[in-house]
Amino acid sequence: MSTLASTSAIILAAGQGTRMKSGTPKVLHAIAGRPLVHYPVAAALDAGCGEVVVVVGHGRAEVAAYLAKAFGDRVKTAVQEQQRGTGDAARAGMTAVGRAVEAGGRAVENVLIFYGDVPLLMGDDLTPVATALAGGPGLALATCTVDDPSGYGRVLRDAKCEVVEIREQRDLRTDAERAVREINPGIYAAGVALIREGLASLQPNNAQGELYLTDLVAHARGAGERIVAVTSRAEVLAGVNDRHQLAEAERAMVERIAKKWRVAGVTVRDGARIESGVHIDQDATIESGVVLRGTTRIGRGALVEVGCVLTNVTVGEGAVLKPYSVGTDSAVGPRAQIGPFAHLRPESDIGEDAHVGNFVETKKTRMAKGSKANHLAYLGDGVIGAGANIGAGTIFCNYDGFQKHTTTIEDGAFIGSDSQLVAPVTIGKNAYVGTGTTVTKSVPAGALALSRVRQENKEGYATILRARMKAAKEEAAAKKTK
Repeated sequence: MSTLASTSAIILAAGQGTRMKSGTPKVLHAIAGRPLVHYPVAAALDAGCGEVVVVVGHGRAEVAAYLAKAFGDRVKTAVQEQQRGTGDAARAGMTAVGRAVEAGGRAVENVLIFYGDVPLLMGDDLTPVATALAGGPGLALATCTVDDPSGYGRVLRDAKCEVVEIREQRDLRTDAERAVREINPGIYAAGVALIREGLASLQPNNAQGELYLTDLVAHARGAGERIVAVTSRAEVLAGVNDRHQLAEAERAMVERIAKKWRVAGVTVRDGARIESGVHIDQDATIESGVVLRGTTRIGRGALVEVGCVLTNVTVGEGAVLKPYSVGTDSAVGPRAQIGPFAHLRPESDIGEDAHVGNFVETKKTRMAKGSKANHLAYLGDGVIGAGANIGAGTIFCNYDGFQKHTTTIEDGAFIGSDSQLVAPVTIGKNAYVGTGTTVTKSVPAGALALSRVRQENKEGYATILRARMKAAKEEAAAKKTK
């Protein structure tokens, strides 16, 4: 059982985030493909907390809906009805602690409180604070030293270097206090009783008239409790309050993700952007400018070339996606080749060794092993058999203005360039559709389909036509000069 199984985590995510200047709740703004709040929740679960409670307020329905979708019943929510400060939010969170089940099968003993806008936080950052109380009762808090402490609460110590309180930026009284560079990043751990008593004692006697969570420290000090300061990493504990900080955090997250895959045996070039839900197997290569989103999976030895954008795409072993190809909600089979400049729209399934070439667009189309569409084609709502060849300029005419219809091309069929296949239609096994044909009825296996206008050559007529067009041009130019 986890050492934190009897610890409940309370994550404060109720704030409006006015500096984001957005109708979207702050904690739902995305970092590397996931909302801000996702990462601290995941950190609590990774640390092994037996219970996770997220305090919601502004945009509560949206935040709660995301948490339910992403984490299911592993996470509970509590509501802060009014924005009365971090201390009031923590009080709201305590109403849900132990409410439904005992954490990890054991009674809740300790509470870990931190913020929901710290996306770079990891489970390893929480564990030292949560376990600092192993020697007995008291309160533990994270601290870190920064070059510029502006905006943060300062950790104030006495002559014995013991922590006595945390004072918020607006409430600092002297230049000496303002010069303190040890800050409070907002992670606390204590026994349930101390947390309840400390929160109940909070008063709005500060510049903002709010209940400060930071005043827990002064309460613990006044109650004679030991206070343990745990040094944490400043770079991962910075909160996100505006779009600039959001961008800074995302850059750090993207680099963290890239490093993870590089260490795991993947070549990731500078400038690639990989979101946190992506998985990549060993010996794959992700070139510069690539964006991998959602639940994309890249197989072993696959090559994703410059500028490709893949969202929820599964790429098989050894497949090659050539530059500037785009895929969404699709699958690419082993050793298949895509692009350059190909577009796989949702529900495209490109089979093993199949080719989708430059300026080819697919949508809800399945291509079997070894089939090819190498140039300039639209393949919508299609089923393409093994070894079939689709010529340049081919169009699957799949929409009649009311419904979508399927084009079926069986194994080994050959579709000549500049053909239009008006669905629903089937091209039989090993059939041949001549170049420039418009197919409006099914073609039997082994048959040849032609629907061209017969060509007629008029001997010598080109010379006459040229002379006529030249004369017309000269006559037009003469009229302009009059």
